[in-house]
Amino acid sequence: MALNPVVPKHRLILLRHAKSAWPDGVSDRKRPLADRGRKAAPVIGAYIVREKLIPDLALVSPARRAQETWKLVRGVLSKRVSEREAEIYEVSAERILDVIRAVEPGIRTLLIVGHNPGMENAASLIVADGDADAVGRMREKFPTAGLAVIDIDLDGWDEIAAGTGYLERFVTPRSLV
Repeated sequence: MALNPVVPKHRLILLRHAKSAWPDGVSDRKRPLADRGRKAAPVIGAYIVREKLIPDLALVSPARRAQETWKLVRGVLSKRVSEREAEIYEVSAERILDVIRAVEPGIRTLLIVGHNPGMENAASLIVADGDADAVGRMREKFPTAGLAVIDIDLDGWDEIAAGTGYLERFVTPRSLV
């Protein structure tokens, strides 16, 4: 794995919600996690703890599957994390960047739990460089419970833009087994 040549000032972690179910008569926004998703989310949470990627702040989509994913991830974290709901349900990559730009600069590590295509597009937009294998896998497919760790060497979140990030790693529950 290529090492990031710069010690980042900020770290952005993008987590796509875990696998959801498709129950009849349930609106998209209210879809719960499937059994597979309920198993995958704690695996990602344990990875976050093991790799010392615990965020200072988590911004979570209001959709049920994203909220459930965060609850399961949060349940295995070793410290309490500030959290807020963020209107990132069915939004563009640019809207996700707007949400990031509003985060106070004192937050060093930011986690966002959201949806595709927004998460995949935001990650691809932000990342300019990184581990070539990880970048390729992330751009090929950002599956449910996929986790992109992006280092940002900027003074504040308000400076984030296309091409300002370094993909430090990209993992999926399947790659951790």
